[in-house]
Amino acid sequence: MTFPKFKTIEIQDRDYIQEILNKYQPETSEWTFTNLFIWRNHYKFQWTIYQDNLIILCANNGLYFFQPIGLESRLEVTRMLLRWLRDKGENEPRIERADQRLVAEITGADELIVEPTRDQFDYVYRTDDLIKLSGRKYHQKKNHLNSFLKNYQFTYAPLNENYIKECLDLADTWCQWHRCEEDMNLLGEWEAIKEALNNFSALKIQGAVIVVNNKVEAFAVGELLNDQTAVVHLEKANSEIRGSYAIINQQFCEKIWHDVPHINREQDLAEPGLRQAKQSYNPDHLVEKFRIKLI
Repeated sequence: MTFPKFKTIEIQDRDYIQEILNKYQPETSEWTFTNLFIWRNHYKFQWTIYQDNLIILCANNGLYFFQPIGLESRLEVTRMLLRWLRDKGENEPRIERADQRLVAEITGADELIVEPTRDQFDYVYRTDDLIKLSGRKYHQKKNHLNSFLKNYQFTYAPLNENYIKECLDLADTWCQWHRCEEDMNLLGEWEAIKEALNNFSALKIQGAVIVVNNKVEAFAVGELLNDQTAVVHLEKANSEIRGSYAIINQQFCEKIWHDVPHINREQDLAEPGLRQAKQSYNPDHLVEKFRIKLI
C-alpha cells in the first residue's frame, strides 16, 4: 500500500509495521503497533507508505496525520502531507504527536509552525525508582504498598490467556464505577482494553496480574518501546483495595522490566486526576510532543 492509498490497521499488519518502528527506536508512546491497533477505531486510523515512511492518517476530529516515521530527513514529506490535507479542504492542516527528532529536522522551514502540546507529553520514570520506591519522595507510595502487603496475601502471575476473562471483568467493573459511558476518553480506553486483551497473544505483548483470594484484582499490559524504555499501555486495579495500583506497578516493573532503564507511562490528556497520579510517581523526565501546521 503506497500513498495516497490507505488501508485500515489489521492484526496481520503487526510484524510489518513493528519492524519499521523498531528501526526508528521511538521515544513517544504512540509508536508501537499495539497502540496503533488498539486505538484504531477511536482515532479512525489508516496507514500507508510514502518513500519508506510509515504514514498514519487520523479521522476522528477532521483529517490530520501523526508524524511520518522514517530514517531519512522528513522535511519534504512533512510539507507534502500538510499540503495534501489543505488540498482535501482541511482549514487547519496539522500533524499531531510529533517528536523532537522531527522538529529538529524541519527547523528553519519558514512555512511551518511548531507548537508544543503539553497534554500529550509522556511521563518517563527510572525503572529502579518504581521498583524500590526509595526515599522521602516515594514515602506515600511505599505506605500504600506496605498496607497492601500487610493486609493481603497475593500471587503475581504473568498475564496469559487463562486470565483474559477476569481482566476484562475487572476493567468492566472499573468502567461501571467511573461511568465510562459518559466520558468519551474513558469509553475509548475501555474499547482499547478489550482490543488489547482479546488480541493479547497476536500482539506479542507482556502483561501481569495480581491475584487475591483467587480473583484478579489488578493487571498491567506493556512492551518495549525502544531498547532503553518499556511502555505501559494499560493498568487497572480494584480501587477499593488500598495499594492495588502500587503493587501491580511495582511488581510489573520488578518482574518484567528490571533490565530496562526507563518506563514510559504515557500522557495525562490534561485530566487533573491523571496528571496528579503521574506526577506523584516523580517522573525522571517528560517526552515532549508537538503540533506542526502550515502558516
